[in-house]
Amino acid sequence: MVGDHLAMDLLNTEARDNGEVIEYWNSGNDVLQWLERSRGVSALEDKAVDLAELLTQAKALRALARQLIVQRKEGQLGDVSGLNEYLNAYPSVPHLERDGEDNLIMTRTACGEPMASLLGPLAEAVAQLLVEGNFTLVKQCDHPDCILWFYDRTKAHKRRWCSMALCGNRYKAAQFRKRTGSATP
Repeated sequence: MVGDHLAMDLLNTEARDNGEVIEYWNSGNDVLQWLERSRGVSALEDKAVDLAELLTQAKALRALARQLIVQRKEGQLGDVSGLNEYLNAYPSVPHLERDGEDNLIMTRTACGEPMASLLGPLAEAVAQLLVEGNFTLVKQCDHPDCILWFYDRTKAHKRRWCSMALCGNRYKAAQFRKRTGSATP
């Protein structure tokens, strides 16, 4: 979860290492676990979810999100009809609850079918980014072998890496080895 925006983290469920694509969603259970980590959503206790269909729909939403975000980043507006299908299938209602400090907060509660209830908030995050996001802050990691995305919320907006500990260090170490002639990785 290095994207600093749910839509970016959605794209980052697919990565690359040494030129090989790494797929983090290999089953419907993988998607459920990711949803739980990213949004605090637990599996819908009282509703059955077709895990194979969840995997298929989640990957389709991710591909659509990637296409729309890349197009928007390039200054184009893509066809949002597919995203609207996810949004239209996601009915939700406002819900008041107390937070940990006994203050009232408003949340949204899904009231539709299980698949839409799970994927609707992801579609909503993508839509929110497309509408409200500053696309100069939507960036892809500068490491040549990385395809991860992030929303640059740093004060100076000069973030270059998905993670300084991972890609930033790898890149800087490689540059140092080039300068010093050291061949050890």
